[in-house]
Amino acid sequence: MTGVERIEAAFTAARGQGRAALMPYMMGAFPDRATAGLVARAYADAGADLIELGVPFSDPLADGSVIHAAATRALVAGATFDDALAAVDDVADRVPVVLMVYANMVLSRGFEDFAARVEKAGIAGAIVPDLPPEEAQALAAAFRTRGLALVPLIAPTTPSRRRDEICAAATGFVYVVSDTRTTGERDDVPADLGDLVAAVRTAAPVPAAVGFGIGTPAQAAEVGRIADGVIIGSRLVRAVAESGNGEQAAAAVEEFIRSARRSMDQSGD
Repeated sequence: MTGVERIEAAFTAARGQGRAALMPYMMGAFPDRATAGLVARAYADAGADLIELGVPFSDPLADGSVIHAAATRALVAGATFDDALAAVDDVADRVPVVLMVYANMVLSRGFEDFAARVEKAGIAGAIVPDLPPEEAQALAAAFRTRGLALVPLIAPTTPSRRRDEICAAATGFVYVVSDTRTTGERDDVPADLGDLVAAVRTAAPVPAAVGFGIGTPAQAAEVGRIADGVIIGSRLVRAVAESGNGEQAAAAVEEFIRSARRSMDQSGD
């Protein structure tokens, strides 16, 4: 199966179980390669439908303090792009992995070389939040020839005409940003999120997954009732950062993922 097909199959399987797909985020090579590998396996074992894999970068404009700090810590420890990809070596054939990477790392390698490296790692697609669609055509073409998904983002501030154009060309899924702030845990789910998700689902031929601000199992269930996918990031990265070692980190994230899945399963029922 191609990466696009694997992503589609993951959403279809979750839908068949009457729930949204659960997609936890992790920072590759954080706090080190060994721990990141344990975290990835814990995600897969605990019931993640997909995994979003972040690549450490010095200026992550879409990310809040927790993920920014994790990226900085990984970089200080010497993490590389290949180190980040290595985190999912053991699970990429079990769970579709979608890369979260900033444009600098794509442009420095060239679109074709970047796409080839992603494919070789067994990764199903990528999100490049600071690469506008108008500047992503060559990367989209390189991904398309390899069956990889280039996942777009839609924010609450995206004009409706532009939103519809982006959604119409989307592959894999559409990443719906829940609010205008950077990543991070929030107290509440935005009241108008349902309207945004509904607009995306109407315009896009692929599922709509919501990220930014989901930090509790209850919020995961709430978002899962209106979206096709639920993305959880900062809460899990914080759990890894606060753990004393790799085994503790894996246990902490596994417990949270299992709890989120229970809440989403019960909400679907």
